[in-house]
Amino acid sequence: MLAAPLSKLFQNLSLSLVCLLVPALPVLADAVDYRNQVISIALTQEPPQLNSMLATDQISGFVLGHIQEGLLRYDADNRLAPAVAEHWELGAEGATFWLRQEARWSDGKPVTAHDFVFAWRNTVDPATGSEYASILYPLKNAEAINRGDQAVESLGVQALDDHTLEVRFEKPTPYFLGLTAFPSFFPVREDFYRSRGARYAADADDLLFNGPFKLSAWVHGASLRLEKNEHYWDRDRIRLNRIEVPYITSETRSLFNLFKDDKIVLAGLDSETLQDALKQRYPIRKFSDGSVFYLEFNHRPGHATANKALRQAIQAIYDPAELVNKVIALPGYRPGRSLFPLWLGGVERRFRQEYPAPVVQPDPEQAQRYLAQAKQELGVEALPPLVLLTDNSPGAAKQAEYLQSLFKTRLGLDLRIDRQTFKQRLAKMTAGDFDIVAAGWGPDFDDPITFGDLFASWNENNRGRYNNPEYDRWVRVAQTSSDPRQRMDAMARLQTIIIEDVVILAQYERGLVYVQHPRLEGLVRRVIGTDPDFSGARVIQP
Repeated sequence: MLAAPLSKLFQNLSLSLVCLLVPALPVLADAVDYRNQVISIALTQEPPQLNSMLATDQISGFVLGHIQEGLLRYDADNRLAPAVAEHWELGAEGATFWLRQEARWSDGKPVTAHDFVFAWRNTVDPATGSEYASILYPLKNAEAINRGDQAVESLGVQALDDHTLEVRFEKPTPYFLGLTAFPSFFPVREDFYRSRGARYAADADDLLFNGPFKLSAWVHGASLRLEKNEHYWDRDRIRLNRIEVPYITSETRSLFNLFKDDKIVLAGLDSETLQDALKQRYPIRKFSDGSVFYLEFNHRPGHATANKALRQAIQAIYDPAELVNKVIALPGYRPGRSLFPLWLGGVERRFRQEYPAPVVQPDPEQAQRYLAQAKQELGVEALPPLVLLTDNSPGAAKQAEYLQSLFKTRLGLDLRIDRQTFKQRLAKMTAGDFDIVAAGWGPDFDDPITFGDLFASWNENNRGRYNNPEYDRWVRVAQTSSDPRQRMDAMARLQTIIIEDVVILAQYERGLVYVQHPRLEGLVRRVIGTDPDFSGARVIQP
């Protein structure tokens, strides 16, 4: 899923800056309320999209992960566990899920297999325009439907009865169970959806909830409130009665000050606030969130970055270790060397242990030769300024200014920085309104293909529109093979193509550094799934 700066939420690296902290809901006197089991948090951005069939970013995913639920979910030990589905059977040709009778929507009506059929059909329907439609391609006919070649009714999913869901695969999909915990696979009830029309998911009243919480208030750009869902099937597990979100800001200093003033329970730290936290002897927590951040080139015709020699010239002056060590300067960050992060599993060990990424060392002289080649191929004596699309947060600005200086001093190229709010950056990425964009990707499920298929020609999250038949061929092998070694060999080919064709430039694997309220217990951090997850959290006694 498109990584949001502080991905997951509480770190300030690339989200938009909201200058005024003006809570529109009643603000708690303290970050925690033991008697009423209420906590207060801040978001770095309001969720851009709470329609689960359209959501693409981690901020929306965080909220959806608390108010909606799929067939499976991740438990406190970060293992897949039953959710709406009580039990299931998975085979090479498909899967069957038996839904629990007690699963309910927030209006008390049952969650049925028909709700999953409706949502999944809608997601692959080309009229919906879901950028995540390709995540459903393992289902029979999904890709053909999304291309407009077949009717949505031919999708490989059907409700055998209200509580039995049958899924047929286009090809064997051993990782399918992990997909069912992802928002694109959440249910949507047709009658409610149609009653709201274009307003669906626009406000709190325009949503139904089947997760542990319900969104009871949403003042756009200012605040949200999540309340315990009394109709949730596992409500006895949920100990918090309310999660207040009275602040929305990506300014790290403001977040840290709110934490110090006992107004919020979590705050991400940057290099400056980390030093302050250490001086004041706050316990520092660390977490690697599994996301990879990178510079994505626009490969569309008409953009100078579609020229491989120019991309190679930029690659030859770029050193991710310099960015991580001198610019970001936070513990837990690793220099980016591949689209595939270090934590991913391979056949017997970690994928990158079994398949080391090709290393490209900075080479200023070779960079000049590539630059000369690019000018010749483009038929210009001087390249026009390149546009770098990025967020307008302080952290993003710092990284952009570093790149601007790097391009100018080492290649003589002008880099214009286009700073946008998080939501507007997503829109510009989709429209292709950039030469280079500072982007990131967090895992959707526990398999390397969650990164590997990102630059397939059919993937709408391929914002630079990279198109390489060889890359597509190896993605198909990785998706369809049942042989673990053959699958990982295919992933290795994808890794090599990404680096040799300079599809992107990996920047870093992110590590989060944050402070947490000492009376908040049971919070779960995870690489895959809702992060942070407050569904098992509680406030302990003073």
